[in-house]
Amino acid sequence: MKYFLIAGEASGDLHGSNLIKELKVYDLKAIIECWGGDKMENSGAVIRKHYRELAFMGFFEVAKNIKTILGNFKKCKSDILTFKPDVVILIDYPGFNLRMARFAFKHRIRVFYYISPKIWAWNQKRAWKIKKYVNRMFTIFPFETEFYKKFNYEVDFVGNPLLDSIEQFKNQHDNSFKSEILENKPIIAILPGSRRQEIRKSLPVMLSIKQNYPGYNIVIAGAPAIEESFYKQIIGDDVVKVIFNKTYSILENAEAALVTSGTATLEAALFKVPQVVCYKTGNISYQIAKRLIKVNYISLVNLVMNKRVVTELIQHEFNSRLLVLELDKILKNRNIREQIISGYNSLELKLGGKGASKRAAEKMVKYLMN
Repeated sequence: MKYFLIAGEASGDLHGSNLIKELKVYDLKAIIECWGGDKMENSGAVIRKHYRELAFMGFFEVAKNIKTILGNFKKCKSDILTFKPDVVILIDYPGFNLRMARFAFKHRIRVFYYISPKIWAWNQKRAWKIKKYVNRMFTIFPFETEFYKKFNYEVDFVGNPLLDSIEQFKNQHDNSFKSEILENKPIIAILPGSRRQEIRKSLPVMLSIKQNYPGYNIVIAGAPAIEESFYKQIIGDDVVKVIFNKTYSILENAEAALVTSGTATLEAALFKVPQVVCYKTGNISYQIAKRLIKVNYISLVNLVMNKRVVTELIQHEFNSRLLVLELDKILKNRNIREQIISGYNSLELKLGGKGASKRAAEKMVKYLMN
């Protein structure tokens, strides 16, 4: 069968790559094309457009780049019609993918959605669109099953694919990482996001803590789609290491982490790294979002647990003074560190166990065969 996958960011590329590997196990004749990234291409898909060309976030940023975005919609539709897939598999990225769901549905192409958009956070009415245009939804968080029940829509909870990705990493035994560190000091990891806009907002504040921690290596996990020169413009003359394609190695060796809200908060938790979650966007985007958000937390860790496990510093609270205050707590207070790690252990149990990509691929092929 022919599969067309669409992922619009680094996390989608990672999960899409693991899904592709498993699809090829359950469908030996699978032909796969995608909009995605290097990982999906390395897993055997023919890539038609890289996600680095799709990374726009925030209301203002989207408006400013509307011409490019509309051109991307047009090209993606063309790629789908040219390829003539048996199914379009959408991976998160709702602003783009919900439009593609409607398009594929209208052309009588089956639509699967892997990793639900976070519509439970805001604009929940989009669930009706999903119910109308998406044949099967494959979710990765347990609470999403109950959410979709409110719309009389049955979903398949397959577990969280990060568990598989991290297990694969640990089995590889990467020994090259420590040779890239300047000094033999404990590490504070900085994960400022994967998009230029969020990096510009977050990284300067995150780096402002450097002078308070001379006994630590400050290590930035570079986003694969961002060139090193972009980081250098922000870092300036500071002796701070930016390491690319080693995020898991950085987390495995870190004492603490400063993490922009997103998938990375979950990754830090699964590596049992105490973290401070940070989020900052443009004032206009923030004011609009604040009125629309329907959840009590922004980090996936706290959302899954439905309580505060890690501290979140949002917008104006995300400043040097509070960042140092919270970082001191997780570095120096053993009780707080133990409480956070205990929360992480409970979180891991809730995520459905290993094998998410395998379960998703098996179900997808089964549905397509019927």
